[in-house]
Amino acid sequence: MRLPLIRMGSGCVALALLASAPPAVAVEPLPSSTADAMAQAASPQAMAEYRRQLKEYQEARAAFEEEAGAYWTSISEKRKGRNAKRRERQTITLDDYVLTQPPVYSGPKRPVSPEPEEEKPPRERKPLPVVADFLKAAAEQFQFTPQRPSSEVEFKRAYARYAQAAGLTREQAIRVYSFETGGNGNYDMQSGLNPSKPGSRAISTAIGYNQLLTTNSVELFAEQGHEFIKELTARAATLSGAPRKTMDHKLAVLKKMVAFTRTVPDTWSDHEKLANTPQGWAVHAMVLDVDIGPMLQTHKLLTSVIFARAKGYNRPLTAAELEMMNLTGDGTGLDMVTMPQAMRERVPTSNFFQRGGYERNPVAIRHNTVAKLLAVTDERMDFNSGKPGAKELAGAF
Repeated sequence: MRLPLIRMGSGCVALALLASAPPAVAVEPLPSSTADAMAQAASPQAMAEYRRQLKEYQEARAAFEEEAGAYWTSISEKRKGRNAKRRERQTITLDDYVLTQPPVYSGPKRPVSPEPEEEKPPRERKPLPVVADFLKAAAEQFQFTPQRPSSEVEFKRAYARYAQAAGLTREQAIRVYSFETGGNGNYDMQSGLNPSKPGSRAISTAIGYNQLLTTNSVELFAEQGHEFIKELTARAATLSGAPRKTMDHKLAVLKKMVAFTRTVPDTWSDHEKLANTPQGWAVHAMVLDVDIGPMLQTHKLLTSVIFARAKGYNRPLTAAELEMMNLTGDGTGLDMVTMPQAMRERVPTSNFFQRGGYERNPVAIRHNTVAKLLAVTDERMDFNSGKPGAKELAGAF
């Protein structure tokens, strides 16, 4: 840990300058900020006490970091062991998990220096792109404007038709929607933005019923684009006149976007790089399209269902189990999903996180076993399923 710098305050610098000035030279009054700093200069006794408290804090924190480091190293090692056993098709047991909760720091707080601190300019946050940016990128990069639905219920009906035909159950679709959007989300809602709250701002690029990030859209185009093209080609064949011309143009743009997303290896990190480009933003705009958007929302969940089946898990996933895979990734989520209930009661949620992600996740910390995390997910789904948006989606099935 980097130690705080003990520096000479601006008041001390001013005093030194005054002491060296010729007596005949008039001295201008000190700026108020400098005068305040001089008035607040810490006494030797105060600084000695601060250094004692700082040393005590640093020693306690170092001991905690050693303990926490060992804990999270064991989490990583156990995860590697489970992955190896799965590759060999061996049974996973309780011994393959860390069964204690992460250590919690309980030592003294970091003391506040009695010396005046130099004010630092606030760190500039890079603004996140929003729906308007995605639409602009689609127009500029692919000369295309997504076809927006005439109403929210039109999009919900399109989603329900496609999701059900693709293999999602009504319960899975409605309950995951209820959890992800709070039960009232629109097809174009972006995480953090609330039209009823002036001044709200985006906290991520996640959009829609299942909250797709820009990287999700790029990855789904790369991996499922052939299905999207096949579906739109079939729809185009049933049309004529102006609707056929519109669909043909959309299909041509879709093919270009799919080709773009396949210019890099099929990895999350490579897709993430593409997602942070204007072309990637343009791809993400397609979550708003009444034809392509429902496909993207559906396949965000359907890929998890298919992944579970491919790994030999043939029981239908509950909505809460599907949400775990949606939130944590298929591999990690399946680790929880395939666990017997008796094990779920004992295995801490920390087994499925990196340290940084866990410490930023109050839900996982508060509901600190797999059983508790799934239970609270179900509770939120139950509550939010009674809200107007969820009821409207239920009516669309």
